Amino acid sequence: MVIAIDGPAGAGKSTVARGVAEALAFTYLDSGAMYRCIALMALRTGAELDDEEGLGDLARALAGEIGLADGRVRIEGVDVTDEIREPEVSAAASQVSVHPQVRAAMVERQRELIDSGRYVAEGRDIGTVVSPDAPLKVFLTATDDERARRRAAETGDSLEAVLRAIRDRDRRDTEREHGALRPAGDAVQIDTTGLSVPDVVERVVELARERGLA
Repeated sequence: MVIAIDGPAGAGKSTVARGVAEALAFTYLDSGAMYRCIALMALRTGAELDDEEGLGDLARALAGEIGLADGRVRIEGVDVTDEIREPEVSAAASQVSVHPQVRAAMVERQRELIDSGRYVAEGRDIGTVVSPDAPLKVFLTATDDERARRRAAETGDSLEAVLRAIRDRDRRDTEREHGALRPAGDAVQIDTTGLSVPDVVERVVELARERGLA
C-alpha cells in the first residue's frame, strides 16, 4: 500500500514525504534516488546518456541492487547517498530518466517495494504510473520563485541559475512521452507556497487518517 506524493522539483516532496512516513510509521520511498543511482553508475562506466538500450540494460541489472533504507541509498551494499546528490549526477539523472526502458525497470522495482509493505512514495509519476490505484494521491505545487528559492538555499547556487534549471526541468518532465509530470485526476493538490513543512505534513496525515490509512 502506498501514499503517493508527486510534484515538480522544489515543491517539497522529499521533506514532506519523509515527515508523513515518520508520522504514520510508514517506509519512505524516494523514487528519484533510484534514477540518480542509474545515472551515477552510467557516469562511472562511461555509458552514453542517450543510449536507451544500454541504459535500459544497466537499469535492469541494477534495479534489485538499489537499497533505500534508514534515509540512506546504497548500490550493492555501498552507500552512495552523498554521491548521487552531486550536480553532475543530478544533471545526468534528468537525462537518464527520460528513457522508457529505464523508467520501465525502475517502475517495476518500485511496484515490488510498494507491494511488500506500507510506503509513502514521492516522485513525479507515482500516482499516475507507478501506483494509479493508490488510496491517497497528493500533488504538491509551489510558485516557480518559491521553488527556486528553496533549491538555491539547499545548493548555494544563484537564484537566477536555479530558476532557469527548474523551468528547464519542468519542461522536460511535462513534455516527455513516458511518465510525464502531471497530477492524477483524483489527486489532492496542495500549493505549498508560504506553508511550513509541518503544516503540509499535518494536512497529508489528516487526509490519510480520513481515508482510514492510519
